[in-house]
Amino acid sequence: MTAPQDKSSRYHQGMATRRSVLGGSYVDQAELAKTPFDEPFQDLITEAAWGHVWSRPNWTKRERSIVTIALLAALGHDEEVAMHVRATANTGATKEDLMEAMLHVAIYAGVPAANHAIKIAKDALKDREENQAEETQ
Repeated sequence: MTAPQDKSSRYHQGMATRRSVLGGSYVDQAELAKTPFDEPFQDLITEAAWGHVWSRPNWTKRERSIVTIALLAALGHDEEVAMHVRATANTGATKEDLMEAMLHVAIYAGVPAANHAIKIAKDALKDREENQAEETQ
């Protein structure tokens, strides 16, 4: 596998953004699970999604979070919806923001897609709140 110091500056920017959105422990687990087989894919998403798109200054992380969740919900990418809903703890997107996004999904992508994504979001928010409560005890 390629050593971190041999990665591009875009990769390093992407990794910093990825950590700020998803959280260090999530990214650390993903990095530990990385193999030589999926390293090229992991590098691609770190550079392209996190380094190019999420790192742009034009939108806030909150705005990118809302749009990302709506797109993932519309496309039926359930695990990614849950991951990005959990990440709203770091992006500033609120429950109200999520509901507004789901209303858009319902109209533009279909009620079943929004209905399913709402269930996923509710579960992810509940899990996140329970984990936060455990951490404060």
